[in-house]
Amino acid sequence: MKSRILLLILPFLLFACKAKKRDVSHNLPFFTTADFTPRWMEADSVPHHLAPFSFTDQDGKTITEQTVKGKIHVADFFYTTCPGICPRLTKNLGLIQDAYKNDSTVVLLSYSVTSDHDSVSVLKEYATLKGIISGKWHLLTGNQDSINTLARNSYFAEKTLGQEKGVDDFLHTENVLLVDKQLRIRGIYNGTLPFDMEQLVKDIKQLEKEE
Repeated sequence: MKSRILLLILPFLLFACKAKKRDVSHNLPFFTTADFTPRWMEADSVPHHLAPFSFTDQDGKTITEQTVKGKIHVADFFYTTCPGICPRLTKNLGLIQDAYKNDSTVVLLSYSVTSDHDSVSVLKEYATLKGIISGKWHLLTGNQDSINTLARNSYFAEKTLGQEKGVDDFLHTENVLLVDKQLRIRGIYNGTLPFDMEQLVKDIKQLEKEE
């Protein structure tokens, strides 16, 4: 009799364990399309990953998608002479840098949207001025068309701001993206808002719990 009861309840116990594990492992949604509709799905079925890229940081080092694969990274788009939102963006991302300063699995990538001006030496000077830590926070420069394409097609960087911009329009956005260790987008935030940055810190902690 006891064995019969055990056989009856065993499937339900197994289902409950699986459901619990799934909720813990993938609490954050995946963003796979440019409209930023959140999707909760099995990790191995996510169709969108960042495309391959290769740019140069403020220390003259080549940074590619392989540099950040296996790490959690936070991405934004800026330029060093920006008088408006960029100073606030950089200041707020500094809070993320400080929160994970000793965590080698979390890095930041800031892509210049005026690469013709933002050379390696200019980025190095900017990094020194803003207290940016080499190896933790990479300021990236390179081919501008490649940066724009990556921003719009891989990060969907401008899509939530309203009207979509054309390929020749100036790329500028306060959006900050959270990307997991498998190069999948897991969050979007307004980098000028302290509340959003607080949420970003919490979401990074959640991502670190994933297997």
